[in-house]
Amino acid sequence: LATAGLLLALAGCDSGFGQATARHLDAMGFQVFASVLDVQSPGAQELRGSCSPRLTLLQMDLTKPEDIQSVLQHIQAHTNSTGLWGLVNNAGFNDIIADAELSPLGNFRTCMEVNFFGSLELTKGLLPLLRSAGGRIVTVSSPAGDLPFPCLAAYGTSKAALSLLMDTFRCELQPWGIKVSIVLPGYYKTGTCDPAFWNLQKQQLVASLPRELLQAYGEEYVEEINRQFTQFMKVAAEDLSAVVNSITDGLLAANPAVRYYPGQGLGLMYFIHHYLPYFVRDSFLKGFFINPKLPRALQQEHHNNMKK
Repeated sequence: LATAGLLLALAGCDSGFGQATARHLDAMGFQVFASVLDVQSPGAQELRGSCSPRLTLLQMDLTKPEDIQSVLQHIQAHTNSTGLWGLVNNAGFNDIIADAELSPLGNFRTCMEVNFFGSLELTKGLLPLLRSAGGRIVTVSSPAGDLPFPCLAAYGTSKAALSLLMDTFRCELQPWGIKVSIVLPGYYKTGTCDPAFWNLQKQQLVASLPRELLQAYGEEYVEEINRQFTQFMKVAAEDLSAVVNSITDGLLAANPAVRYYPGQGLGLMYFIHHYLPYFVRDSFLKGFFINPKLPRALQQEHHNNMKK
């Protein structure tokens, strides 16, 4: 497959996987349309400085339909005669680490807007171009969409919806010659690893919780799960090449995989998930990721029972 002249659209290139993939594909000779939240951001400037003049940066906030339409129009204007070979859905959002009961509804909605509806609208908008080229769709989802990671309900449910959507597209677009792949990375250091950011989010969450709910769980409960998450982030992999290689394979391989699992420990995690009892899976996820202490109300109840 000759790379010269092939056109690719990548969503979510401000940092992390998207930025690294845009750089890699540009270096391979592709014409890349890379969307970023802010064309003046450090990540966007870095792409400008490290990539060839072929790369086009486009501003897009996936929660704003007008942004998506603007990007679609730009790509359509430049690819009408050629079609579009590949779309990489990489944009992802999560700004809370908390139990589902403690997570505001607005957070669930924002995760769905970015991780699901934004990718859906972009994919549907580009499908006529992808169909004319018999191209590829590669979507970065998450194991959190397959397994019930503690304290990731808003993010995980949006990624579960995204994975199922892409599986459905894979079946439906087969007659058109479009191949669809999902990438499910392990834990990597990407744009959301700054402890100061998560500390601020934790403070805002505690301040916004109804008094009764905060009393039931306790502020120390929220502190502890966020402390464990910060510790977990420290062991996240910094080398993103396995993910970049999976995305590239999904775009270029004659027979790309339906699902890619770049990252350490995912084979074991999925084996436990599919073949062992639920309590083993749940214990494993708590041991691996976050193991919340008992909420304050249950600690008091336990203490009172011990006294009897």
